[in-house]
Amino acid sequence: MRFFSRVLPFLFIALMTLGLVMPGAKAASGAEVDVRVDDALKAFRQQVKGADAVLKDAKGVLVMPRVFKAGIGLGGEYGEGGLRIGGKTVDYYNIVAASYGFQLGAQKKSIILVFLDDKALQNFRDSEGWTAGVDASVALIKIGKAGELDIAQLNKPVVAFVFGQKGLMYNLSLEGSKFTRIKK
Repeated sequence: MRFFSRVLPFLFIALMTLGLVMPGAKAASGAEVDVRVDDALKAFRQQVKGADAVLKDAKGVLVMPRVFKAGIGLGGEYGEGGLRIGGKTVDYYNIVAASYGFQLGAQKKSIILVFLDDKALQNFRDSEGWTAGVDASVALIKIGKAGELDIAQLNKPVVAFVFGQKGLMYNLSLEGSKFTRIKK
């Protein structure tokens, strides 16, 4: 009981913070998600040198254009996006994650998972809920100050890019993030 009395105020504050970060949060239609995915891909290509080459080699690209994260000790993360194969949206997904530990703040970001291997893409699509770091190792690619890619990790089956961060949040990781297919 003492644990809950200590944790409950932090959880309440984290949820309130998340609510403040996402004031207009509502379920988006498939068309709205597609527009956001297009905008995120355009921003990715403009901000990251070499993005076109990575996307050209992709077997599939999962774009989560608006991922919101907030936390004070305990944290949560949510967003929706689309999986594109051959430039067309084939499915919609959400990302959900919970975390605890040293974290403070709120943030909005975009995440792009690039499947560079057919088997990794098929495993993702066949899953009921795919968890980064559990169902597959995901290499988080660093983007340099000049917008250049750290290409040393581009030989992995699944690579991820996080960009467009707005807000302040310490703790950048995809480990434990769960991606689940949703209907739109």
